[in-house]
Amino acid sequence: MLSTSEFGQVMVSNYGGSLYALTALLVMVFVQSLVAMIAHRKQSQYIPGIVGTELGQESFVFRSNRTFLNSLENLPLMVFPALIAMLVGMDATWLSGLLWVYVIARLIHMVLYYVIATEANPSPRSYFFAIGLLCNLILFIVLGMHLVG
Repeated sequence: MLSTSEFGQVMVSNYGGSLYALTALLVMVFVQSLVAMIAHRKQSQYIPGIVGTELGQESFVFRSNRTFLNSLENLPLMVFPALIAMLVGMDATWLSGLLWVYVIARLIHMVLYYVIATEANPSPRSYFFAIGLLCNLILFIVLGMHLVG
């Protein structure tokens, strides 16, 4: 039986790339929350916790809030399967690569959401959302196959 310290060392040595990717993802979502909070508080009609319903894509307050909420909605769908994948011994290199593609796609999605105010669908950010969604789907399929067989 491994001690907690030994287990941690094994996880870092085997899944360091994946753990770094997950850490980068969590830091990115934290930064998004700060950006949204700061943008929200700079409004002249600021009400804590409420983003005005009259705001749309033209408003950075709206876009920064939606960027954060979109990431928050998608976060557990990648983090938890990735942690399960590590616990069941999925290929570390493959998992790390998939997670880094996801993180980069989410980062580009975030930047595009911040700088492009558009109602168009698909918008440029939609393609990077789709890449992240595809990473989720691939992880679920490969994890399912690993668990079944």
